[in-house]
Amino acid sequence: MQYDILIGIASTFGAGMLAQWVAWRFRLPAIVLLFSLGLIFGPGLGILHPSETMGWMFRPLVSLLVALVVFEGGMALDFRQLREAGEGVARLTMLALPINWVLGSLAAHYVAHLEWGTSMLFGAIVVVTGPTVVLPLLRSAKLQPRVAAFLRWEAIVNDPLGAILAAVVLQLMQLHVDLHADVFFIHTLPDLLGAIAVSLSAGILPAYLIRYLFTRDLMPEILKTPMLISMALVIFSLCSLEMGGAGLMAVTIFGMALANLQIPGVTELRRMKESLVVLVVSVLFIMLTADLQRNVLERLSIPILALTLVVLFVVRPLGIFLSTLGTSMPWKEKLFVGWIAPRGIVAAAVAGEAGISLKEAGYQSADLIMPAVFAVIAVTMILHGFSLGPIARLLKLTLSNDPAIAILGASGWSINFASCLRRAGVPVLLVDNRSSALMPATRQDIPVLRAELLSQHGQESLEERPADYLIATTGDGIYNGMVCGHLAPTMGRQRVYQISPGVARLDFYHGLSRDARGKVLGEPAWNYTLFDTLFDQGWRFVAMEATEETAPSFGTDENRLDILVVRRDGGILIRSAEDNDRAVPQPGDHMISMVPPPAT
Repeated sequence: MQYDILIGIASTFGAGMLAQWVAWRFRLPAIVLLFSLGLIFGPGLGILHPSETMGWMFRPLVSLLVALVVFEGGMALDFRQLREAGEGVARLTMLALPINWVLGSLAAHYVAHLEWGTSMLFGAIVVVTGPTVVLPLLRSAKLQPRVAAFLRWEAIVNDPLGAILAAVVLQLMQLHVDLHADVFFIHTLPDLLGAIAVSLSAGILPAYLIRYLFTRDLMPEILKTPMLISMALVIFSLCSLEMGGAGLMAVTIFGMALANLQIPGVTELRRMKESLVVLVVSVLFIMLTADLQRNVLERLSIPILALTLVVLFVVRPLGIFLSTLGTSMPWKEKLFVGWIAPRGIVAAAVAGEAGISLKEAGYQSADLIMPAVFAVIAVTMILHGFSLGPIARLLKLTLSNDPAIAILGASGWSINFASCLRRAGVPVLLVDNRSSALMPATRQDIPVLRAELLSQHGQESLEERPADYLIATTGDGIYNGMVCGHLAPTMGRQRVYQISPGVARLDFYHGLSRDARGKVLGEPAWNYTLFDTLFDQGWRFVAMEATEETAPSFGTDENRLDILVVRRDGGILIRSAEDNDRAVPQPGDHMISMVPPPAT
């Protein structure tokens, strides 16, 4: 038994991280790979049986891990994004949820022929679009900020609300109470309001305590992350004793309060928890899918598959349409949000527990809850996971898919560099905090951003116009390093570059730490003074098409400064002396270089 547990844990963690890497490397939806691995390890090969192996500990452990995911998602909900998204978010969270509940319940009863009680519970479970599936999809898609805010807020806010709704419905079903208007206003609504009040208090008050401790230096840095995680788990556990689902709402509010109280250092802590949540989501998806019994899959029937299709193509689109009537949302956004609604871990966890409870209460169709919800989860994850990007591009709701470069620092030569990149078809953004420095670039129709990238506003502005690479070109090497170090956790440490701060400062032991600066652009001797001097002497940036004869000379010709390669497929290779492998262009690629003026 001990070795079975160890093998199960090792295979789950290893397979989860391998799936995440494969998804990143080949731009695939990670949730689909994780879901497939769970089916293979569990019902397929019979290698993993988490609930049998772990016993009674399995469900509480799953609940705590889900609480961590929801807490981290709450920390991504900034009220500034809510104001930007407008009333659409309120409609999706306040109106769409009850509408989808009613429509889903009607579909379950009339399409799948479930009992009314089971149908109401099914409708409550499938209203949620979990952050465990939506947030990973948003990270890999370059959606416009407004559309991304719609999906993010709906997923994180509706997740606990749907869990509470399912818990209330389940309690009424176990009491065999008929659901009608009097029951709703006498029992259901007071329970919901009570759970919301408890969750608000339990989420907001600890957040103020955290701000008091952090801003008065009463908490050492090493304890801050463990303190936040521990407090989130305590809040979840205590509120869950009040009502199932209240714990999820409380930790969501706790995360939202921390994000909006402007506590110094919380951004760095959130990045650490994001990495933890990636691991947690990977493990959860594999464990919950592997725990599906084969008899659940055997109970999939034509009525259940028909119910799944109705939920996808009728219930969700109609619910979004009705809830957004009279709003300023364009029809493209309504259509997109009406289609993208993958269900995830919370729906699976609630369905597993609810099915058992309903069966004990005497409902004949309780056994169909899990296969019906499983079918919705599987189909929505696969269809929505693979279709989100293509449909968003078809509706023109994405930003450019071509790799983009942000250039920090507006000067004569950096503007010329940006102009050359634009002519080569590379999306570029010139960033500076001086309006006067950006004016020449504006006159050349180069996209500009006036912001301080070390500020929260500057970082948020850059996220709204996402860049895949950053090249810091100001004359202050220390400042370039600070910006690169600040943005490296978000953009990737191998994607932030800066012009050389000076050969002596690049010493591995005595010089600037690699963690405190970006990769060196080109050679160590290429500092700001060199670029500025050469520009004054007439050197300019050009894009040259690589041929079989000229491609091998990239990076070796002393009569030009070879900067980067633009691949024919749109990829970018930026040259750096700190790379282990030399950037080698292929025939047909474009080489961006700084060359001397033609001889007269």
